[in-house]
Amino acid sequence: MVDVARAAERGVQRSSRRSASGAGWGTCQTPGSFAGLRPDRRRFSWLRPVTLWRSRNEVLAGWFGDPAPVIRRAWVAALRERGRDPRTPISLDLGDSFSFLVIGDPGEGDASQYAVVPGLLRMGEGTAFAVVASDVIYPAGGGNDYPDKFFRPYRDYPGPIYAVPGNHDWYDGLHGFMRVFCDAPALPRERARPAGLLARLLWRRPERVDEVALAAARGWRAAPAQQARQPGSYWVLDTGPLLIVGIDTGIGGSLDADQGEWLRSVSRDPRPKMLITGSPIYERNHYKPCPIEGGGTVDEIVREPGHNYVAVIGGEIHNYQRYPVDVGGRRIQYLVAGGGGAFMHATHTIPRVTAGGVDEDDFRCYPLRGDSLAFYSRLYRRLFRAPWLEIAPEKAMKIMSDRIGNRPVRPLTGEERVTRRERWAARLLGGLPFPGRLPVERFVGGWISELFDWDEPPFFKSFLHVQVTPDTLALRCFAATGCGEHEADPPLEDEVLIPLTRPPVTTP
Repeated sequence: MVDVARAAERGVQRSSRRSASGAGWGTCQTPGSFAGLRPDRRRFSWLRPVTLWRSRNEVLAGWFGDPAPVIRRAWVAALRERGRDPRTPISLDLGDSFSFLVIGDPGEGDASQYAVVPGLLRMGEGTAFAVVASDVIYPAGGGNDYPDKFFRPYRDYPGPIYAVPGNHDWYDGLHGFMRVFCDAPALPRERARPAGLLARLLWRRPERVDEVALAAARGWRAAPAQQARQPGSYWVLDTGPLLIVGIDTGIGGSLDADQGEWLRSVSRDPRPKMLITGSPIYERNHYKPCPIEGGGTVDEIVREPGHNYVAVIGGEIHNYQRYPVDVGGRRIQYLVAGGGGAFMHATHTIPRVTAGGVDEDDFRCYPLRGDSLAFYSRLYRRLFRAPWLEIAPEKAMKIMSDRIGNRPVRPLTGEERVTRRERWAARLLGGLPFPGRLPVERFVGGWISELFDWDEPPFFKSFLHVQVTPDTLALRCFAATGCGEHEADPPLEDEVLIPLTRPPVTTP
């Protein structure tokens, strides 16, 4: 079993916050083993028309409204018809001390996902279970994508894996997700479609699952200790000292009224809680409290002192961010943890942080803003075959430090003189203010980062290791660069210790 404290100590020394080599820049001393784990050399690409067409339900939900609340109620009703109660807690007898993993947005099935696996398995030694936070499968949650994008990469993880769905898992009406995690048969066609004639005509229908292939894939995770069956797409893990609450935010990032009532009910338990959601509440210096159908928000429930939430972890955004927000004299840690395998969303376009009253010096992100700028400069250099666009990592770190107005996160030599050419490149790439910049994340209202998927180190992927003791919850963000030297001892990019306030013990 891995000694987490010692591994974290070594990981700090390997961190991108200490050196450029810790970020994976330069030539890796040894190549990562991830290439040998992949089933083939096919590269997942968002540029293929078939990929975009399979993902069309995102656009249709924006045009005609998110049908997830209606379809989710149909799933709940179908489970109850089979004698299963989706509100039943998942009880785990783990004692007062245990650990688990959180993996956000993993499922592309290409190099960027498999690059996370070696370090995850290393740090997963001795953990009780894992949770996938959002977008288990890209591009559209299909059940036939699970063998190579879920069962194969995590075949050697020894514990059960639970999940909350993301928007991409909803593009097939959640059929793949429910079949794998809840062992639920497909919904009748009339219950799995949105309302409205045009929406029904255009809506992507669920694919028929190849049950033979799925059964064979389940064989990769067939050990009794690996088995997990969820009561539904939202759930609560009762571990004893900590409740882990998972919610389903559909395509549009909201809760239906029934799920909202359930969340209020389970939140009244006074024990410490962690919320895992497909849509983060704080991201990119924005506050998104997550509305609930009929009134109220998820964050209102989280902030209620008697509910005793200590952390909120959301996927969807493909990087790591942490916002320590002070709420009524206590601190709640809000995290984005979507670096589990999909393409990278930039961090260098995040402005100086002020959201939630969080000071920039207390905010954490991975990749660092400078590494994000250097990463995108390399991508655009390749796209346009324009060497003048590339910015060296240490120069990019200097540029971002000057822009944000903080000390360089990674120590610099003081000799990093930024040239006029590099400043113009930074302006075009969003590292410095400029009205005519190239699109880095959003363009005409949509994401453009998908066009810049990357299949070689450095990857800037990450996962969370969560350690629970009677008095403390330790959240650690470990990096996956794709370099062999980082697989056995993954770099530690962030660590926070959260005191757990136990409810008073009452005697009759």
